[in-house]
Amino acid sequence: MDVLSDILSCLQLSGTLYFRTSFTSPWSIRVPSFENVARFHFAHRGRCLVRIEQEKAPIILEQGDLLIIMRGAAHTLYCDPITEHQAVQLDQVVEQSGFDGTGALVWGDPGTDHETQLICGHFAFSEEANHMLIDAMPPYLHIKNYGEEAGAWMEHTLKVIGNEAGRQQLGSELIALKMSEIIFAQAIRTYLQGEGSNLPVLSGFADPSIARALTAIHKEPGSFWTLEKLAKIAGMSRTAFASRFSQNMTTTPLGYITHWRMQIARKQLANSNEPIIAIAEKVGYHSEAAFGRVFKKHHRNSPAAYRRSVQSMA
Repeated sequence: MDVLSDILSCLQLSGTLYFRTSFTSPWSIRVPSFENVARFHFAHRGRCLVRIEQEKAPIILEQGDLLIIMRGAAHTLYCDPITEHQAVQLDQVVEQSGFDGTGALVWGDPGTDHETQLICGHFAFSEEANHMLIDAMPPYLHIKNYGEEAGAWMEHTLKVIGNEAGRQQLGSELIALKMSEIIFAQAIRTYLQGEGSNLPVLSGFADPSIARALTAIHKEPGSFWTLEKLAKIAGMSRTAFASRFSQNMTTTPLGYITHWRMQIARKQLANSNEPIIAIAEKVGYHSEAAFGRVFKKHHRNSPAAYRRSVQSMA
């Protein structure tokens, strides 16, 4: 499994589609903040404006554009600058429109030719899951003409989601949900290959030498990794590798390995009853006590206490 897929799998990415919209002018909707999710809007047809931060210019979302608001910040969707300050809260729109979760959320004046169709939803990760790649992402990703940017197959995927979302045909909801998860992974990859390639942490994943070392770590997280081994895989001297890794990733190679091991262990403890020593050995620890000390430092609980708390809420 490649590094990005491995990260998203461990963090247990899941997509949720809120609705497919049919907004007709004039309209303006205020979407409240929501913790621990990344929200998305895909402009299936038409266009709109989106203001996430009041002090900054609004984003123009053209047909075919994808917007992912990485940390679920409150924002306003609106058709025209004059309607922005007339925004209606989303829960009121849902209630007054009579939307029951099927079909499209219809809002605005009937009979107008100015329609905006959005596919709206969010991506969530397992509670307490985190990774520096996701943390390093900017407040939002705006990928213009996303279908064309990602390739013909993604353009087709987006059209399928647009056609399936909110419909009552057999399997429509599952098809749209799974495809939305593909979109998140593709959006992150597109950003890493473009403007994100020069940003802290993200530049490490875009750097070919560091990427080779990260791939090796993710393939064998429990291996006895040394700086010398990783530098050899990266094709660099020990000193040059350590310096470049720390500069780009904002952590040391050992720091990254430990963080990733603790994420794997967290997932294993939450989703299985495997003995703690077996989990410890999988992530490179031959002593349960040593593993427990590191785990508690990262997750504020001993492995056993963490497992009890998570599984009791399941």
